[in-house]
Amino acid sequence: MTTEHQRDVARVDSPQVGRGMTDEHLVRPLVPPDDFAASDPFLLLMEDTFPLGVFDRHPHQGIETVTYVIDGAVEHFDNHGNTGLFEAGDALWLTSGRGIVHNEQPARGEPVHLLQLWVNLPAASKRVPANFQELRAADLPVRREPGAEIRVFSGSSGTVTAPTTNHAAVTMVEARLEPGASIEQDLPADYTAFVVVLEGSGSIGMSRTKVTASEVAWLTKGDDQSAVRLTGGAEGLRAILFAGRPIGEPIAARGPFVLNTDAELDAGFREYRRSGERFGLEG
Repeated sequence: MTTEHQRDVARVDSPQVGRGMTDEHLVRPLVPPDDFAASDPFLLLMEDTFPLGVFDRHPHQGIETVTYVIDGAVEHFDNHGNTGLFEAGDALWLTSGRGIVHNEQPARGEPVHLLQLWVNLPAASKRVPANFQELRAADLPVRREPGAEIRVFSGSSGTVTAPTTNHAAVTMVEARLEPGASIEQDLPADYTAFVVVLEGSGSIGMSRTKVTASEVAWLTKGDDQSAVRLTGGAEGLRAILFAGRPIGEPIAARGPFVLNTDAELDAGFREYRRSGERFGLEG
């Protein structure tokens, strides 16, 4: 692993749990949608716990959604004919592109606890056909180091590369570290990167900043190819690192549609109203 430039922690956030769409829907805004330039290419990351009936069918255009199941199970279906059941540790990488209508509901009548990340699409990919990628924990490539297991959902870790197709360059790896175990994760210099701590505790970066469960650590940037060190604390550490290359394009967002101009948003909503359940199926 490269150690030419070691990333550090710029800040640690401790987002609070709030009420979502109902009293039974709990939500934590891990990456709130309030500073797109700073989080580019990421638009938002929400941690949700909800029972059946909170969300209804809804459209998306111009983004990718990445749903990672922490506990429970979720069922997906969309108007392109895709369906799937995702268990704890699995993820669903959904490219809305020119349009999709979908829903994700808790399975088996039990609440589900999950993360949902929205990734912006570059202008050249806003109109690509919708795509559905099932990222099963049992099938994903895994990098193993002493006391450490790194499951690669997107991008690469060491010599291990995920087969996931990306329109925006994104790395997503889940690290499980035993107490005292360390890994280094390579990161291109320009990537925006942050770490979500799911369980346990540990330290991140060259200053060994302490982190614990439920915190989000944002990493510094540099001018060179870089790496970040993660070390498990007394309880071990389970965390997901997200990193992506900034797109650097204008963003116009309205609900579940994210395009480049207000005129494009107006056109996208007209298209949805006209197409209904065939949204995104017509070229």
